[in-house]
Amino acid sequence: MIRVCHIAAHLPPDQGANALLPVHLGIWTRDAGDLPTYVSYPPRALTQGDATGAAAPLPGPVVWLPKRDRGRLPGPLSVFATLAHVRRVWALAEPAIVEADVVHVHSNGLLPGVGAWIARRAGKPVVLTLYGTEIWHYARKRFGLDLFTRAYRSAALVTFYSAGLLDRAVEHGLVRGGLSVVYPPVAEYFARADAQARDAARRDLGLAERNILVNVKRLHPLAGQDTLIDAMPAVLRQAPETRLVFCGTGPLRSALEARARGLGIASRVTFAGLVDNRRVASYYAAADLFVLPSRLEALPTVAVEALACGTPVVSSDCPGGVELGRLFGDDVRVVPKENPPALAEALIAALSSPRRTRPATDAVLTREFRPATVAARYAAIYREAAGLRPR
Repeated sequence: MIRVCHIAAHLPPDQGANALLPVHLGIWTRDAGDLPTYVSYPPRALTQGDATGAAAPLPGPVVWLPKRDRGRLPGPLSVFATLAHVRRVWALAEPAIVEADVVHVHSNGLLPGVGAWIARRAGKPVVLTLYGTEIWHYARKRFGLDLFTRAYRSAALVTFYSAGLLDRAVEHGLVRGGLSVVYPPVAEYFARADAQARDAARRDLGLAERNILVNVKRLHPLAGQDTLIDAMPAVLRQAPETRLVFCGTGPLRSALEARARGLGIASRVTFAGLVDNRRVASYYAAADLFVLPSRLEALPTVAVEALACGTPVVSSDCPGGVELGRLFGDDVRVVPKENPPALAEALIAALSSPRRTRPATDAVLTREFRPATVAARYAAIYREAAGLRPR
C-alpha cells in the first residue's frame, strides 16, 4: 500500500483542473488499495457563505487549513502576517505529510510551496503537477524565498498538463530530469452520441435552432468569450438559424450580456450559468461545434470532452489550441486569437459542411485521455517516486 498525500489549494466544489484532478487521483488510488489523504483550504463556495456549495465527500481524510488573511497591511506587518500563516500551515500539515510515502503537490502558491518544503525536510519524495499559470507566468524571484523554484528543482518527478507547458518550462531554463506529460482525464460519460440521442438532447435542452455553438469555460478575460460574441453578427448573417450557448459563470457575465445586446444578437445567445458535468455532456452532444476562443490555455479539457462526444472544435491559436490541433488533426480548426473575423470565417465554413469527429479521434482519446490510461500513468509515477518496482 502506498500512502499518497495531496497538497492542493483547491478542492471541489471549487472548479478547475487543480481542484478536480486530486479527487480523481484519490479515487483511483483508493480503488487500487492505496491510501489517499489531503491537505487543503476550505472550498471558496463554503468560505464565501454559499449554502449550495457543500463540500463533496472525498476519497480520503482531509486536513483543512485556515484561510490566509489577505487584508491590506503595511509592508512589515504583511511580512509578519505571512510568516505567521506559514507557521500555522506547517504545524497543521506536517503530520499528514510525514505519514505519507509520496507527497503529490498540485500547482503553485504558498500552500503547495510550503507543503513541498515540509516534504523535503521530512525526506519524502514529491510529485509536482503543473497546470498552466505557474509556467506561463514564471519569473524566478531575485529576492526572498522562491518556494516554487525550490519545489520544482527538488521534486522527485514533475508532470505537466500539456506538452506545450513542458516546452515552455524548458524555455524558461527549468531543465531537469524526471519530466513527463500526463494529459487530464476525460470521463467515460463524455461519449459519442448518435443522431437520435443528439435530437433528444436538443429537445431536453430547449435548443430549436438548426446550428448550435457551445462554449464551456469560466466567464473570464483569458477565456476570450468577448471575441466569440464579436464574431457572431457575421456568423448570423450567413447562418441565421444559429444559437450560441455559454456554460459557465464568472465576473464577465454582465459585461458579455451587455456586449451581446449592444451588437443586437442577445436573442441568439444563451448564458446557461454553471452546469453540472452530466448536463454539459448533453450540451456537447447537441452542439454542431465547440468554440474555444481563449487567449491562454495549457490543455483545455472542455474541448477534449466535446471531441469525445463527437463534436468538432474551433479553437484560437493559444498554446492549448495548437496542441489540440496536433493531437486531433482535422477535428480541430485553429484560428488566430482575438480575431473575430477569422473566427467567424472558420465557424461559417464549419457550419456549411457539418460533420462529426473521425474514428481516429476516439483512438487518441483512448490512448491519452481516458481515466484508465491516466490512472495507470500516475500509479506508475507514484511507485517510481516511492522507489518501488512497477506493478
